[in-house]
Amino acid sequence: MANRTSRAVVIGAGVGGLVSALELARRGIEVVVLERAPRVGGKMRQVDVGGRAIDAGPTVMTMRWVLEEVFSSAGASLDAELTLRRAEVLARHAWGEGPTLDLYADLDRSVEAVSTFAGRAEGEGYRRFCAYTQRIYETVQKPFLCSERPSLSSAMVAVGSLGLQGMLSIDGHRTLWKALGEFFQDARLRQLFGRYATYCGSSPFLAPATLNVIAHVERDGVYLVEGGMYRVAEALARVAERLGVTIRCGEHVTELVVEGNRAAGVRLASGERLQADLVVHNGDPAALFQGMLGASGRRAIPAPAERSLSAVTWAFVAEARGGYPLTRHNVFFSKDYHEEFRDLFDRGVLPREPTVYVCAQDRDDGDQAPPGPERFLCLVNAPARGDQRALTTSEIKPCETAAFSLLERAGLVLPPFAAPPVVTTPSEFDRMFPATGGALYGPASHGWKSPFVRAASRTKIPGLYLTGGAAHPGAGVPMAALSGRLCAKAVIEDLGSTSRSRETVMRGGI
Repeated sequence: MANRTSRAVVIGAGVGGLVSALELARRGIEVVVLERAPRVGGKMRQVDVGGRAIDAGPTVMTMRWVLEEVFSSAGASLDAELTLRRAEVLARHAWGEGPTLDLYADLDRSVEAVSTFAGRAEGEGYRRFCAYTQRIYETVQKPFLCSERPSLSSAMVAVGSLGLQGMLSIDGHRTLWKALGEFFQDARLRQLFGRYATYCGSSPFLAPATLNVIAHVERDGVYLVEGGMYRVAEALARVAERLGVTIRCGEHVTELVVEGNRAAGVRLASGERLQADLVVHNGDPAALFQGMLGASGRRAIPAPAERSLSAVTWAFVAEARGGYPLTRHNVFFSKDYHEEFRDLFDRGVLPREPTVYVCAQDRDDGDQAPPGPERFLCLVNAPARGDQRALTTSEIKPCETAAFSLLERAGLVLPPFAAPPVVTTPSEFDRMFPATGGALYGPASHGWKSPFVRAASRTKIPGLYLTGGAAHPGAGVPMAALSGRLCAKAVIEDLGSTSRSRETVMRGGI
């Protein structure tokens, strides 16, 4: 148990920051969370459109067990704090005018759907693919997802202990796209499952095949949160405050205070200084490297790796027309996936024909339309260059036209909007999340070395720790929550080590 007088300052009230705060508080540490925005949540945010709240950040909840453990460890209950319902339809997929394909939580049902869509051989390929992704998950869960970020040497020990079969099951030596060819001959199916690389802002043509694990995570359970995903952030903040955490929104941290070689607190834009025994940074680590928290923070981490994708999003209210059978999660694919990712990563421009994700937030996973206009979030991927220059109207408009034209070809007509939409571009994301260029997932997961370049919980500055989607183990709500837990674990271990060292000195030891 840490000393009751230990004090922590957490910079940022995203999921990672909130989880690390409540994990530290339940261990007897005094915690203050400082959030620059008016509300908690970080990337888990809501926007108001015509008086209606729309989730404009994460829209998919997976890995329920992570939140169950977080709330349980804090003396609370997930079921008491939130109402979650498991979705039967994971997502509906469309390719222009052709047939659609639903994937289901039930494996046999998905196999039958894939077989009807693309033939029995492809259905059996999907069954083999599911067994393959499950093997990856079972291999990486404990040594990678639930443990401190591995070094190359520790990873070799962890994976090597599983034998040759264990090493092969991770499948990090080839690209995700190449691995998909082993299971699917139909180009549409390779495109569908290749899209999982974008869940961490990466290209399926560059990401390691290990990321196929995301398909298993989604099949293992997608949950709909009653009231919207933002309720998750509110619940975490509520439980944290019950544990004594102080959350101060509208507070801009301008400097990390370092005394000697150790983090000793922060300074706010108002001039106020908060003394602390430790500081947790729940922003992008690149902000430290770029000196946004003062010169002393620059040495905390090495130079950041290649950025992940950003996005352009449209949050709006409209009445769906055209007859397309909307469900909660819908994906409309472009005709040329290779060209789309060349635009994004090679040319650094908005795709001329983007793949479009549509979240119909007033629908469950059935086809029943709500009465009247409903809430939507549409998203297309974009390069993370929002800190270099803002996209112009002449760049955004053709992308918007191409995106909504793709929906119309599939039978979904959304404009006119009931109220002006809220459009968010990489520049706005960069302003909300400094030093990212608008990247929403931390560094890109490209190449087999990518797990080893993501920031760890500990930094080069004693007393300064990292958490959030840009840190290990990765992006997404459950991963950010795991990051918060790993960060708190590192803090407690270090405080315990410090206490033991002091006791040794007091007793005359070395």
